[in-house]
Amino acid sequence: MIRLCAILTFATAALLPSARAETAPSFAAVKAAYVSSEALLLDRHGVPLSELRVDNRIRRLDWVSLADISPAMTAMLIAAEDRRFYDHAGVDWSGLAGAAWDSVWRTLDGRRPRGGSTITMQLAGFLDPALLPSSAGGTTRSFGQKWNQAQAALALERTWTKPQILEAYLNLAAYRGELTGLAAAARGLFGKAPNGIDAREAAILVALLRNPNAPPAAVALRACAVAVLASQSIACEEVRATTIVTLAGPYRMAARWNDAPHVAAKLLKRPGERLPSTLDADLQRFAAATLRDHLAELTDRGVGDGALVVLDNATGDVLAYVGSAGPLSSAPQVDGAVALRQPGSALKPFLYALALDSKLLTAASLVDDSPVAIATARGIYVPQNYDRDFRGLVSVRTALASSLNVPAVRTLELVGLDRFHDALRRLGLDTLTRDDEFYGAALALGDADVTLLSLTNAYRALANGGIVGATRFVPDARGSPAAEANQRRVFGAPASFVIADILSDRGARAPSFGLENPLATRVWSAAKTGTSKDMRDNWCLGFTSRYTVGVWVGNFSGAPMHDVSGVTGAAPIWREIVHRLHATEPSVQPAAPAGVSRISVWFDPAVEPERKEWFLRGTEMSVVESNASGANVATYIAVTPRIRYPAADTVIALDPDVPAGAQRVVFEASPALPGLHWRLDGGSLSAGDARGRADWTPASGRHTLTLEDSDGMQLSTVSFEVRGGSAR
Repeated sequence: MIRLCAILTFATAALLPSARAETAPSFAAVKAAYVSSEALLLDRHGVPLSELRVDNRIRRLDWVSLADISPAMTAMLIAAEDRRFYDHAGVDWSGLAGAAWDSVWRTLDGRRPRGGSTITMQLAGFLDPALLPSSAGGTTRSFGQKWNQAQAALALERTWTKPQILEAYLNLAAYRGELTGLAAAARGLFGKAPNGIDAREAAILVALLRNPNAPPAAVALRACAVAVLASQSIACEEVRATTIVTLAGPYRMAARWNDAPHVAAKLLKRPGERLPSTLDADLQRFAAATLRDHLAELTDRGVGDGALVVLDNATGDVLAYVGSAGPLSSAPQVDGAVALRQPGSALKPFLYALALDSKLLTAASLVDDSPVAIATARGIYVPQNYDRDFRGLVSVRTALASSLNVPAVRTLELVGLDRFHDALRRLGLDTLTRDDEFYGAALALGDADVTLLSLTNAYRALANGGIVGATRFVPDARGSPAAEANQRRVFGAPASFVIADILSDRGARAPSFGLENPLATRVWSAAKTGTSKDMRDNWCLGFTSRYTVGVWVGNFSGAPMHDVSGVTGAAPIWREIVHRLHATEPSVQPAAPAGVSRISVWFDPAVEPERKEWFLRGTEMSVVESNASGANVATYIAVTPRIRYPAADTVIALDPDVPAGAQRVVFEASPALPGLHWRLDGGSLSAGDARGRADWTPASGRHTLTLEDSDGMQLSTVSFEVRGGSAR
């Protein structure tokens, strides 16, 4: 009788106006308001690249349509939660009355009352938290809450279809811990999509709906009961075992896409966003695989990490960006493309571009590759070539293409440290935060911290005729005022063209690298390698007519590599990327810009074979001599020999264990031109030998050393001090 009264009470109340003005939201509005905790990075064609969680308060994946949900899941849900789902209009009055009856007698026998809520009523609670028990501070709803929930359910059923109700319910329900929505629960607990859920897994998921944080044993018991409601053929022991294993520890959810994790970390900030990028998915995946494959081959040489960047020359679009080798890396989360590393010889093209642009040098000018000692604030700096050999007089073309160190240091003296430092900063290498004197002469050889991304973009400036522009990861309006404002000229087009021609010259790099090496590609390309001191960093950077590619290999820990040079470390990776980029399209050699001309030039003496050479207008010459005599002859940057050792203010300490008369100091001049003569403290010392050197038996005290030419003209003077022994 009491139960019948309860039914009549609810039925009568249903005909009365609700205390809450129920206006059901539309299905479309609910779906549109749903926000995933993940963000998705897309490539330039809309292909998914990387998925990243950006909301740590909840774990919710993309909304799943009912058509993509396993029928086993919907069948299990209806069987356990609302068997008359398709028969009622939102409220199961009989079930609700039964719940009311239970609530009357629950205090008499201590039983937990039935909820009586239909799937639609539960969905109403998801949509309006005020209808949930937690809003009243307890575990059960008050009569008023239950009533308002019933009214909300009736309103939903008037405008929603049954499939829409099921779909929304499964996407909004909480399952376990922070896992909300069927997509997150299926992936997090079972590692599969919702359409792959089987009957046992569906039973576990439905069991979790009642108490998402229940102990595994309690969930297993409930899951067995749920499974029996849906089908007698499901073995309870299998359900129990699956439940215990599934809930034994924290859930694991790997990203569905993880091809550009470092770019995703840079760009993805808003939950649910789907952000198009400038990356190309196919190229990105190829670049990552290529880097991993080559690093695996270099493991026995102490190489564990690498990074790679591909830029579009015209737009600055980042087409590929691999920050690490992923699982092979010692620290896969580190972004090697923006990590500070020393570039070694990779800065040399900008030094020579500045020298050519200033018309201090030409590609045919002779520079001196012989020993040099430079006094710095930190002591004597003595640069060495990679092979620790010296080649004497070489042209700028040979010096740059073969990556000779000493000529670069001499060129820096000619250009000026401050100007070179400023040019690097204008190229976008803004990590050079100290003043130029801090870096000193070693800046010519890359003794400074830069990033792969900024250095690759600096090479892109050479590809673009000396104009540097910003890189971009997100597409924007082409030719926008903002993009044009970010462009600035650092070098002239003529100088940039000549530098590119040198970097593409196989013959000019042959003295150091041979004719066949990884820098020799099947298409036109210009490239330069770099290796930092102690072999901690290895680089290859270069460009084609359409793309600029930068590669770094080394170790994030800073540990040195061994037996790895530019052409054996980064260069093979660089070449493979270039060949992939131009697999179906050519790389066209740049046309000569206005302001350059190509003429035949020969050398006297014949330090290099006669050849055709590019010159900036006003610097043309047909003969290059080691002394500036006559018209149309190259200005040799070291035409005025200088004392290379000792450097100014050097202190030489005598060895007390060696007899004074047996000790020698060798004075060195460069370049070693005929007719040089040495004077010490005003007195004649000797004529220099063929290598510009003179021996001297050292004596304690301050001394002044002078270098003169054959006519007695003073060329260079330094003061130095000898300590120890006896003065004489």
